[in-house]
Amino acid sequence: MLTPFDDYPIHASADPVGVPASGDPNHYDRYWFNGHQRDGDFYFGAAMGHYPVRGIIDAAFSVVKDGVEHSVFASGAMPLDRSATIGPFRIEVIEPLRTIRYVVEANEQNISCDLTFRANTVAVEEPRQQRRTAEGIVLTDHTRLTQWGTWEGTISVDGEDLAVKAGGEVPGTRDRSWGIRPVGEQLAVLRQPMPFQVFWLWAPLHFGDRFTHYAFHEHEDGRRWLETAAILDPLPDGASPCSRVGVRECYNVGYELDWEPGRREIRRAHLWFTDPIEGETHIELEKLYTFRMRGIGYWHPHWGHGSNHGQYEIGRESIRLDDFDPTDFTSLHLQNVVKATMGERTGIGVVEQIAIGPHTPSGLTGFLDGHQG
Repeated sequence: MLTPFDDYPIHASADPVGVPASGDPNHYDRYWFNGHQRDGDFYFGAAMGHYPVRGIIDAAFSVVKDGVEHSVFASGAMPLDRSATIGPFRIEVIEPLRTIRYVVEANEQNISCDLTFRANTVAVEEPRQQRRTAEGIVLTDHTRLTQWGTWEGTISVDGEDLAVKAGGEVPGTRDRSWGIRPVGEQLAVLRQPMPFQVFWLWAPLHFGDRFTHYAFHEHEDGRRWLETAAILDPLPDGASPCSRVGVRECYNVGYELDWEPGRREIRRAHLWFTDPIEGETHIELEKLYTFRMRGIGYWHPHWGHGSNHGQYEIGRESIRLDDFDPTDFTSLHLQNVVKATMGERTGIGVVEQIAIGPHTPSGLTGFLDGHQG
């Protein structure tokens, strides 16, 4: 099966570029973005995923303004040429790893946008995420890159326009990931069940002339199976966004979390790590509000990633932040929009969390029980 990408010298095997390396139905290829006004006045998230074994493409855009999370979703048959288009959604890679445009054309759901992301840093390849069952069956195996930048453009909700001003007023983060992770309807199996426990924290932060990366996965007892932390400087003129220019890997990564009573989400956090140049570094975070990632399809009860909606379906939801049930499974994947302080620097960013099942260091018990404070 040939696609336009076969005209480029990018083949990793004798197969055409569009041939999946695996027949696993959990194979996926995804774009993800967020943006937040520098004082936290609004937040938006965007995503698009291709699922080549399932033959599905889906996309979603969500904006939080005045305490309401407004989201528009679309899903349908994946184009064979892997074009990044579904219904009113499209993604244009204007300059790889530098400039990307995300568009939702005017549609019957009355949520649209035309936004351009411009990279401020190199793209960072995160540690590969791999997990297997006790029998050795792959559950997760994917690569992800993360990049910091700024946005400009316009968002429209129900006829009201929201200006996303250029000049660094709206910083944001993007990632691209691909590989295998659970998506869509899963197969019923009789193999030995594996306890479902996740403790994930990811904090990409923006401090104007400096950016920080911080992420880890922990087992129930606090042992880490993934960890990364870094400080990034702005990308110099003429430098390649594929390079390691301006990236300092950090170590001695630690944290303290102040939990919202009855919830599995923070209200404040203290992060620290050792910078190889400046030594021990501390970051204080204070939550402004919480975005539920279901707004861009993550664990959504209807619009979950990779779910089958036939040839084409589009829909919308608008939910007040106060109306989400914080202990509902579909609300547990979240991003806390936070004000950040690192020494004399102040900034903004997110603390993404997934906390499912017990986690002894945090005092979390049960599967979905809220923190007891």
